[in-house]
Amino acid sequence: MEPNKETQYYVSQWKGFSNAKCPRCRVGNAFIGNTYSLKMQKMNEFCPHCGLKFEREPGYFYVAMFVSYAMNVAEMVTAGVAAYIFGLTLEYDNLWYFIAVLFFTTLIFAPFNYRYSRMILLYWLSPNLNYEPLRSAPKK
Repeated sequence: MEPNKETQYYVSQWKGFSNAKCPRCRVGNAFIGNTYSLKMQKMNEFCPHCGLKFEREPGYFYVAMFVSYAMNVAEMVTAGVAAYIFGLTLEYDNLWYFIAVLFFTTLIFAPFNYRYSRMILLYWLSPNLNYEPLRSAPKK
C-alpha cells in the first residue's frame, strides 16, 4: 500500500506549536533565535518555508497581549501559592518577599509569554488559519 501524500508530511500540532513553527506548514520558524538568549526576540514577517504572513492584519498581535496577560496571571498565582507552600507565611512583614517572588516570576517568564502568547493566537485563536500537510513537503 502506497502512503498518502498528506500523511507522508504530517507534523503534529503540539510539535509545531512547542517548536514555534508556522501554523500552516509547521516547518518554517516563526521566530529568529531561541526563547532565552541575549539577543531580543524577533518574529519573522513571513514564514521562510511557505510564505505565510504571520501578522494577518494591522494590529493582529494586540490580542496576544491579552493571552500573555492570562498566562502571567496563572504564573503569578502559581508562584504565590508555591511560595506559601514552601514556608512564606501570609503576614504583613512578608509582603515584600511575596512582591519580589511575583516580580521575578514575571521577569523570568516574560520571553516565554511573548513567544507562546503569539503562538497560541496563531494556532488556536485564528479561525481561518489551518494546517496544510502538502505545504510541509520539502521544496524542490
